[in-house]
Amino acid sequence: QVQLVESGGGLVQPGGSLRLSCVASGTIFSIYVVGWYRQAPGKQRELVASITSGGSTVVTDSVQGRFTISRNNAKNTVYLQMNNLKPEDTAAYYCNRVPVGYAWGQGTQVTVSA
Repeated sequence: QVQLVESGGGLVQPGGSLRLSCVASGTIFSIYVVGWYRQAPGKQRELVASITSGGSTVVTDSVQGRFTISRNNAKNTVYLQMNNLKPEDTAAYYCNRVPVGYAWGQGTQVTVSA
């Protein structure tokens, strides 16, 4: 079965940066569109960035210019570089296939606070 393991989250001050990683096993991740989702407590999970097998990317307006999604197909890994973080970016971050995903991984918590 497919396993998704996210890492790289943590506590950061506003304006800081983090780089998240997601490693997939049990699937040929490279052939799919994949993305990063986030979910804050009591809120809906939202897709914030996605990337195709060929490297085309889409990011949601609220993170445009601050977040960059990338992938290393040889490593079955997708990354999210997050710069100029804001308190409203605080959430648990998850990776998955887009739009139809696998079972969710454990996520990685990003907390932006002064």
